Amino acid sequence: MTDKQKSALTIILVLLLLVSSQCFFIVDQTQRAIVIQLGKPVGSDLGPGLHFKLPFIQDVIYFDHRVLEYDAPPAEILTKDKKNLVVDNYSRWRIKNPLAFYRSVRTISSGLSRLDDIIYAELRVALGQYLLTEVVSSKRSQIMRQVTEKCNLLLQKYGIEILDVRIKRTDLPPENQRAIFGRMRAERERQARQYRSEGREEAVKIRTTADKERAIMLAEARQKAEVLRGEGDAIATAIYAQALAKDPKFYQFLRTMEAYKKVVNGKTDFVFTPDSEFWKMIK
Repeated sequence: MTDKQKSALTIILVLLLLVSSQCFFIVDQTQRAIVIQLGKPVGSDLGPGLHFKLPFIQDVIYFDHRVLEYDAPPAEILTKDKKNLVVDNYSRWRIKNPLAFYRSVRTISSGLSRLDDIIYAELRVALGQYLLTEVVSSKRSQIMRQVTEKCNLLLQKYGIEILDVRIKRTDLPPENQRAIFGRMRAERERQARQYRSEGREEAVKIRTTADKERAIMLAEARQKAEVLRGEGDAIATAIYAQALAKDPKFYQFLRTMEAYKKVVNGKTDFVFTPDSEFWKMIK
């Protein structure tokens, strides 16, 4: 084989490799692809594997077939009770029909723009049907299902499937927050005053009841003490009477001595007649 033949063979091989590289392409399992001929899509979307296209006049556009996330910027929405809410939401979506997606929005950025418009519109409509308390507590799951189903229906023509729409956070606008915090503070202060008033009233009742019970207990105690004292005096009188009955003269002497002890203390002068009854024991 001459040098010219070798060169020609080499050129042919290079041309064959170039043509074959333009004829065949591989789609990854995480992707879907469509073939574009002169700017227009031909055929349907292509799944994973090796595929053929016409060289030089057909191109391939790849689309991610995995589940994607879109985090929307926070936006204000009005609830049924005319309360402004700043809603921060996100959605999970995927390109279900690459051909429809390319024909309607062409690029991912355009698709996200359309996605944001539709989700925000449906969120605004859905939240406008519920009260603020329902949005932030009891009805949130129901609202999210409603928005997801509606958005999925509207985005089908764009080749987009919405898997889930969720609200990450709901806040009040700053001016509303200050007004609501002021009302909350006033309400708490009112409740505090009510509780203090009720506490003082209950304290007065408790003190009154305690004073009443104390007075009753003291009266009963004094009554019992008087009864016991009377019984003791009666017993003492009986004992004195028994002692007096046994030896009246000794009892008279003992009582007279006690009287002398109390009266005669060295500081008092007395004048008595010699026949005074008080001094008869000294005689």
